[in-house]
Amino acid sequence: MSDLMLKTAVATKVRVNGWKNTTAEAMRRRAGDRGQTAVEYLGIIAVVVAIVLAITGTSIGTTILDKITNLINRVGN
Repeated sequence: MSDLMLKTAVATKVRVNGWKNTTAEAMRRRAGDRGQTAVEYLGIIAVVVAIVLAITGTSIGTTILDKITNLINRVGN
């Protein structure tokens, strides 16, 4: 095996092992974020509920419904 091929093979092996170790380390770090997603989903649900309550509690909901109904009727005619 020539020196160039040996150097290339060693450099490739070093880079692949470095990538593997870096990737494995990143995966281990992300394992600590498991409970965070539940809190994020709860926050999204709370925002959606607030929006639905705002729409149903005011006249905005009927305005939106009327406009959508008018647009559907335009497409149908």
